[in-house]
Amino acid sequence: MIRIAIAEDNDFLAHSIEEKLALFPELKVEFRGRNGAELIGLLEADHGVDVILMDIQMPEMDGIKATSIVKQKYPQIKVIMLTVFDDEDLIFRAIQAGADGYLLKDEGAEKLQKGIVEILDGGAPMSAPIALKTLKLLRDPQPAATGKNYDLTKREIEVLEQLSKGLNYAAIAANLFISTGTVRKHVENTYRKLQVHNKMEAVSLAQREKLI
Repeated sequence: MIRIAIAEDNDFLAHSIEEKLALFPELKVEFRGRNGAELIGLLEADHGVDVILMDIQMPEMDGIKATSIVKQKYPQIKVIMLTVFDDEDLIFRAIQAGADGYLLKDEGAEKLQKGIVEILDGGAPMSAPIALKTLKLLRDPQPAATGKNYDLTKREIEVLEQLSKGLNYAAIAANLFISTGTVRKHVENTYRKLQVHNKMEAVSLAQREKLI
């Protein structure tokens, strides 16, 4: 028996996935989280699942962040991103987070079942459009980057990533084991290098330029 967890905020889509899986007696859906945070909570109570079918865009915690946490806490669990998105940046970020496969939601039941079996056999199932874009990413890892050099330090980028999550200076300082004054100094230097005036401008530019 292959035990499966689903992370999907849309009730209709979650039901559709469960219907596809129900066609195969060897597949058993153990539980479903309506967002990444709920899924992580459910896994803390029962992390004996074999595969997670993970949506990307969900409230509270998206699938990429949830995948990263799952892979840190439960590396034995395989994660298949199951999404409508074939955006190159999302594919790249999902792979970086530790995703083991990437299938589109419009795949048929048999393709989904084969992907689950394949991933447990050590494979990396991908829908054809995703595989093509992954090959493109390998040839050009930063296709959308402008090539500008903003000369940000590693620590400045770390602070910027934390800012992008909505964390305040005190929380960032605690996470990075530095003082709030040091955080403030890094933020000032980052604004100067990016030639921006506030957090929103800094985060927007950093995401656009693939700095974070």
